[in-house]
Amino acid sequence: MKNNTRNFCIIAHIDHGKSTLADRMLELTKTVTERELQNQTLDDMDLERERGITIKSHAIQMNYDYKGETYRLNLIDTPGHVDFSYEVSRSIKACEGALLIVDATQGIQAQTISNLYLAIDQDLEVIPVLNKMDLENAMPEEVKDQIIDLIGCEEEDIIEASGKTGIGVEEILHSIIEKIPAPKGDIEAPLQALIFDSVYNSYRGVIAYFRIFNGKISKGDHVKFVNTGHEYEADEIGVLKLKPLEQKELWAGNVGYIISGIKTSSEVKVGDTITHVEKPCSKAVAGFEVVKPMVFAGVYPVNADDYEELRASMEKLQLNDASLTYEPEASQALGFGFRCGFLGMLHMEIIQERLDREFDMDVITTVPNVSYHVYTTDGEFEEVHNPLGLPEPSTIDRIEEPYISAQIISKADYVGQIMKLCIDKRGELKNQVYLTSNRVEITFEMPLAEIVFDFYDRLKSISRGYASFDYHTTGYRKADLVRLDILLNGETVDALSSLIHRENAYDFGRRICVKLKELIPRQQFDVAIQAAIGAKIIARETVKALRKDVTAKCYGGDITRKRKLLEKQKKGKRRMRQVGNVEIPQSAFLAVLKLD
Repeated sequence: MKNNTRNFCIIAHIDHGKSTLADRMLELTKTVTERELQNQTLDDMDLERERGITIKSHAIQMNYDYKGETYRLNLIDTPGHVDFSYEVSRSIKACEGALLIVDATQGIQAQTISNLYLAIDQDLEVIPVLNKMDLENAMPEEVKDQIIDLIGCEEEDIIEASGKTGIGVEEILHSIIEKIPAPKGDIEAPLQALIFDSVYNSYRGVIAYFRIFNGKISKGDHVKFVNTGHEYEADEIGVLKLKPLEQKELWAGNVGYIISGIKTSSEVKVGDTITHVEKPCSKAVAGFEVVKPMVFAGVYPVNADDYEELRASMEKLQLNDASLTYEPEASQALGFGFRCGFLGMLHMEIIQERLDREFDMDVITTVPNVSYHVYTTDGEFEEVHNPLGLPEPSTIDRIEEPYISAQIISKADYVGQIMKLCIDKRGELKNQVYLTSNRVEITFEMPLAEIVFDFYDRLKSISRGYASFDYHTTGYRKADLVRLDILLNGETVDALSSLIHRENAYDFGRRICVKLKELIPRQQFDVAIQAAIGAKIIARETVKALRKDVTAKCYGGDITRKRKLLEKQKKGKRRMRQVGNVEIPQSAFLAVLKLD
């Protein structure tokens, strides 16, 4: 029976049609009835549907009859965006094969290549699929050549398909059964199962999704999670159809879920191994590295009383998204909040949206930054995630910032503009390869801090949406960085501080001051907005005072009567300037994030 199971995932660049193709497979295998079928069935988050992207990996089991036998196909869907490559690496770990889906109109993109390397590292059987063959502007011959160059397969191995019309879907299912090896594993060995995902259910607690490599698990078994050391009863186990389907027993090669009444998210670590308490396995599955966040930002509740609620929301979100990290921090301007680590800018945007939609939390996010290595003159080393954590400038020996190797694949027409963008962002050109006569792959080395801000949006607008971008970190390098402070009325606004390269500081400081001048409401006194590096002011704007006409009621008579009133007003203004404080509207924080 075991040999009739196939575990596979789908890897593709964002928007190459993998969710649509998954829909056709669910339809063909009758896993989903016509009534339940909707576009992107597996993308069950509103946010995923609206943006047309997959954020979470999803697992689903399909049954398919082929040559008189029934096969169980476990599909683990993966996201395509560069920020979620961590989700992809987990899904790949639980599979024996992968469908490599390439859009016939766009050809191979940067993300496809990086996810493919993840799959090849795990020795997965790769089945190439050319999707969107029904479109008029498909270029099958060109794209097939690209696939053959990339994975070295034969032309007849490439399946032509269309997720929209359903061409080639049966052929894909046949290939999965014939080419992807059945899972190996010993049913008699001690239980060894890998947790590759978890979700939170407010009634049942944490539901962990696992893939069994060896042994078997039955309902009611006494199990323990190896890395955390906690022990549980398996209250319910089962397989993942569109809705969870309870089973009495699961064995090696299967993908399923376990509910054991776990209430706190910290007890389930994705990448942990489940085994029996009586007869444990000798070693855990070589699991996952702990995910390293790349972008850090402060997240604060708009209403200070919502802090505890925000903490609870963060815990639940982290359960659903293991790559989010957070720790409490306080700011003078914004009160109590959290310093969060994200995988990238899209990830940050998604978390913000999910806090708003799923938990109804209004939050302010501060200027995003990356983590820096700071070496002091005493030879001490510290990792700084927050500009305010920087030691005194006089004690700093050097600061190192993270560098990345960025791969950009684009049409040849846009190469000049893309190079200019990268060089403006302090990038160094490392390599340029023409994949075909009109497609070029450019490799740059650049600081991660430069792509955190608006790089991705600008790349998309320069290339009219054609360029694809992927990166991996390469280490830390020394950099000439300064802390740029924004002062309002002589007081530092800690939430607007940023660490920035000295060359860019003057221009950036001036732009922030100009922007804040538009957004800060006028007071009864002049408000000075300044950008400073240490004690040196590098830019200044002034929000002019509102003037009340105090002499209006004084008509006729000697000029000294008017002068007396004006003097009185002058004194009041002086006192107001000393005690008055300036509220920064929330729009100001958001606008600074979106400086062009």
